[in-house]
Amino acid sequence: MPMAFSPGLLLVAGSFAAFRLLNRGLERLVPPPPSARRNRWKWRNIWTSLAHSVLSGGGALAGFCLHPGLSEDLVGTHPPGAHSLVAVSVGYFLEDFVDMLCNQKLHQSWELLFHHSVVIVCFGIAVLLHQYIGFALVALLVEINSIFLHLRQILLMANLVHTTCYRLNSIINLGTYVVFRITTLAWMTRWLFLNRENVPPATYAVGTVGMAIMTPMNIILFYRLLRSDFFKSSRDVQREKEQ
Repeated sequence: MPMAFSPGLLLVAGSFAAFRLLNRGLERLVPPPPSARRNRWKWRNIWTSLAHSVLSGGGALAGFCLHPGLSEDLVGTHPPGAHSLVAVSVGYFLEDFVDMLCNQKLHQSWELLFHHSVVIVCFGIAVLLHQYIGFALVALLVEINSIFLHLRQILLMANLVHTTCYRLNSIINLGTYVVFRITTLAWMTRWLFLNRENVPPATYAVGTVGMAIMTPMNIILFYRLLRSDFFKSSRDVQREKEQ
């Protein structure tokens, strides 16, 4: 089948369009509070990202719960729907990339744009080859933590920093960050190292470069979260709200 008519690519395109439409309609579904009206595009962007995190993180977790043997072969086999979930995520990351590129200054968004570029390349290879879907599904477990990262941003924009809800979310965010982000990235790095003889050199190189980029980025983000939510000053909070 020609690549142009690949079901995976059609899913990516459909996902891009669906998330774009969701982004456009979210301001009516979830009107921004007065404190967020100066940055309406970001309010829509975060809610769109939250929707993706719930879908992809929940889907990945369900996949491993329903198919516990999946971790034994992350290359050639995957449960029904897993390929579609990864393709949908590629569409989302493309939509978010375009949204940030159009609405945010480059010096504010370059880290996320770089992150999204790496994810799009790695997930895109999995979608096109119909291989490493299980490995991509492991990576999507990170999105469980992203749910609480996005909720944190929503609470910040809604000026609800000094609330029990924000404090509770900060604690859950930190816990899920360790369990679903740092631990997952460490496991993926270990898997790549242990299976280096069984992975084609080009694919291994892409995976290794991807992990080498993601790991320090996530360690830096963890430090920023600790400093902001547990050792923060009012000036730090205000700066983060305005970004």
